[in-house]
Amino acid sequence: MNFVQRALAIAGLGLSFGLLANSAVASLANPVAGAEYQILASPQPTEGGLGKRIEVTEFFWYSCPHCSSFEPFLEDWIVKQGTRISFKRVPIASDARMVPEQKLYYALEAMGKVPALHKKVFDAIHVQHLRLDNIGSIADFVVRQGMDKSKFVDVYNSFSVQAKATRAAQLQSAYKVDAVPTLVVDGRFMTSPTIVQMNPSAGNSESSWFQSTLQVMDGLVTKAAAEKSGAAALPAAKN
Repeated sequence: MNFVQRALAIAGLGLSFGLLANSAVASLANPVAGAEYQILASPQPTEGGLGKRIEVTEFFWYSCPHCSSFEPFLEDWIVKQGTRISFKRVPIASDARMVPEQKLYYALEAMGKVPALHKKVFDAIHVQHLRLDNIGSIADFVVRQGMDKSKFVDVYNSFSVQAKATRAAQLQSAYKVDAVPTLVVDGRFMTSPTIVQMNPSAGNSESSWFQSTLQVMDGLVTKAAAEKSGAAALPAAKN
């Protein structure tokens, strides 16, 4: 094979790789049910309605290292979505040992402290290696963040926080969440880095799995919004 032939062959090979890469990106942006996401057998009701924002839910656990690493990627994605979505978090508790961290989140939420302290909780556990698995260590942590200990403990032990923890357990069961982080779009479509990493185009690093997951999320939000718009445009049935 002469130089010109080799150059053309290499160029053709490069073109093939380029087409494969573009196809991979398209696949993630237009995810396939059963591959990049799952359609829930029993869709769950959401707080949105026709013509409103698409509800996106993240199931997470503060002690999960993958949830901690995923958080910066997710936060950036949420900002980029703007008014397209309404976002909520659901802290899971698969057993009694996880309940304190679950109640920590809901106590912070009730006190309006999630924006300021959510990432700090992750850092306390995964960077500072603190154990926030009981009310004593949790109370010490929030005091160091400048919060009033008595007020926090009252909220942490309140009926409303316990009710939210109970509701979180119900949602975890209804969605059959068995790994975190897991994301649900419009109460119908579920995906996660664990699901997406099975796609060869998702790369072989944790950060690439996270980015690929959010590409899938883009596609699912667009799909849900289009379906809602289509349903809203249907004429009323005649009597």
